[in-house]
Amino acid sequence: MNYTVVLPAAGSGKRMKANKNKLLLELFDKPIFLHTLEVFQRDPNCEAIWLAVKSEERPVIEGYVKKHGITKVQGYAEGGIERQDSVRACLEAIPPCDVVLVHDAARPFIARSVIARLVQTAKTDGAAIAGVPVKDTIKKAAHGVISETVDREQLWMIQTPQAFQYELILNAARKAKEDGFLGTDEAMLVERLNHPVQIVESTYENVKMTTPDDLIYGQAILESRKQEEQQ
Repeated sequence: MNYTVVLPAAGSGKRMKANKNKLLLELFDKPIFLHTLEVFQRDPNCEAIWLAVKSEERPVIEGYVKKHGITKVQGYAEGGIERQDSVRACLEAIPPCDVVLVHDAARPFIARSVIARLVQTAKTDGAAIAGVPVKDTIKKAAHGVISETVDREQLWMIQTPQAFQYELILNAARKAKEDGFLGTDEAMLVERLNHPVQIVESTYENVKMTTPDDLIYGQAILESRKQEEQQ
């Protein structure tokens, strides 16, 4: 089942405590975003990759893309002030397709099997997002005092990719702009249209590189995978 993937890559390094876009920080001698691109480059079902980037960073990113042979990158859009703006810019730039994925460029460890299930679910149901069950006990509190212990059986930690039928997510993104609504993820925009969103169980390795601690975890994942390949 073929798809197009959109990668917002116009972030910053604030929470990473870096003085540049965190996606340009390296894991195993390659920028974070390049590890992510390689996942989709290797997936035969991925037809095209589109990136939303800052204009001043585009030459650097294009240089990495060409140097490492990421041939599926079909175009770039101008990154907006908010992530939602960047995603919408890509959605409006890409050629119409059946299914489009939106994925954090800072999540380089997504499993291809999860991608396939997301695409299939979006194809049949319109919208599907990756997530994992919450493992910890969750408590609701106000002013430092617990008011409730939340039933974690119904709680999921949401990740990307998030997969949608193209027309559905495009309409949702445009409606959000028209209404001045800012969501925390693309699924939230679709939920506003009263369209059900399915959850596809992902893996706990699909972590987002956000803080310095995440880089340590990312290095450990890559080292483990390298060892498995050598066995």
